[in-house]
Amino acid sequence: MSRRAFAGGVAGAAAAVGVGAGEAVAAPFERPFERPVERPTERPFAARERHDGKAGRRPNILFVLGDDLGWADLSSYGSPHIRTPHLDRLARQGVRFTQAYSGSATCSPTRFSLYTGRFPGRTRGGLAEPIADKSVGLEPTHPTLASLLRDAGYATALIGKWHCGYLPDYSPTRSGWDEFFGNFGGALEYYSKLGLGGEYDLYEGDATHKDLRYYTRILTERASDYVRREHDRPWLLNLNFTTPHWPWIADGDTEASAEVVRRIKAGDRGALQHRDGGSIAKYTEMVQDLDRSIGHVLHALKKSGQERDTLVFFASDNGGERFSYNWPLSGNKGSLREGGIRVPTILRWPARLDGGQVSELPVYTPDWTATLLELAGARPDPARPLDGTSLARYLLRGTEPGERDLFWRVRGERALRRGPWKYYRGKGGADQLFHLGRDEREQADLARREPALLAELRTAWERTDAGLLPYPTA
Repeated sequence: MSRRAFAGGVAGAAAAVGVGAGEAVAAPFERPFERPVERPTERPFAARERHDGKAGRRPNILFVLGDDLGWADLSSYGSPHIRTPHLDRLARQGVRFTQAYSGSATCSPTRFSLYTGRFPGRTRGGLAEPIADKSVGLEPTHPTLASLLRDAGYATALIGKWHCGYLPDYSPTRSGWDEFFGNFGGALEYYSKLGLGGEYDLYEGDATHKDLRYYTRILTERASDYVRREHDRPWLLNLNFTTPHWPWIADGDTEASAEVVRRIKAGDRGALQHRDGGSIAKYTEMVQDLDRSIGHVLHALKKSGQERDTLVFFASDNGGERFSYNWPLSGNKGSLREGGIRVPTILRWPARLDGGQVSELPVYTPDWTATLLELAGARPDPARPLDGTSLARYLLRGTEPGERDLFWRVRGERALRRGPWKYYRGKGGADQLFHLGRDEREQADLARREPALLAELRTAWERTDAGLLPYPTA
């Protein structure tokens, strides 16, 4: 598919899904808007009342991840310069979560927490932050969201970034996905598909697939084709974009692509990190392209007649990086500060959830695994209990989970959230305590004022940590 054909298709999609006059879809190379974005009125989340007594059919699941997308990089989350009309419309049709978190602060541990429903530290592969070589991965014997749904009668596919281990030992097709099309590593150059070590990294199943078009275009096309298929059973599609992860190469940036490729082939191991490239304008272009791409897939879903019975989930795999807009949060990718783990999160399911709603319930990645399994009628493996809490009763009946802790651990940092309180210890080694309801920027340390509560939350963190695998020593 050419860039021109893709842009034309997206423009048609925008018209079909009803983007309003005040939400013009940016052209492929349009530069950022500089005016503030007006957000529509939202109401607090309330479960829909059902009067027919029917449970309804099991949903298809379209689970979309952006890569290193920051907390406020969507216009519906407050970005003053990035326009994301398709994701904004998805939020208006569903539920926008304002206290949603990733399972970890980097790519592969969060994916472990999603695919297993457990803390990354439960498995050896989850200790890598992130996976960078072939020594570890998601063990094929471990139950996953995909394998459990497949056993419950779902078709399963993963399109895009895997980042849970490399061939020959690790692969989505060994962990429950019927189909895989995408890349194994944590990053790749968008045109050449060269990875961090200079390897070619685009696969269909376990075989390389040659396609030198812009990667986001390819994933969008594949995902659109998947949702348009005639399916004879419910399906799970994990759609994992690499956008807007570095290198900072947008569609059409062939000169920048060629320079990065030249450096990779010359042996520059840091070429993909593109530390001498990028800008806020380039990042904006990539995020707006991600939005258009998701709009294209959502249009294909609508045209397929499956929109009503498909649960669409969108989030980022962790906090944003160099050019992200995280205000008012502090920290970014790699940190357990709010900016490193709080992520934009949107859920739409027309058959069961009303739109125009916002939820302030604290939730994180392992919860969604438990939720999707319950909604799909699949049972977790009792030998490997989930760490997440199912939100099915919250979504369908309005029943909030009881008080619970959200737990995170990365090398050198720890964090635990209970209600509005957050216990945090950074690499400096000092315990800190924040009340996120009053101080979401984490600037007012209340550790001395609330020593008993600090001790209680620290003990809770250490109790959970004691059940996890230790980090390997260097």
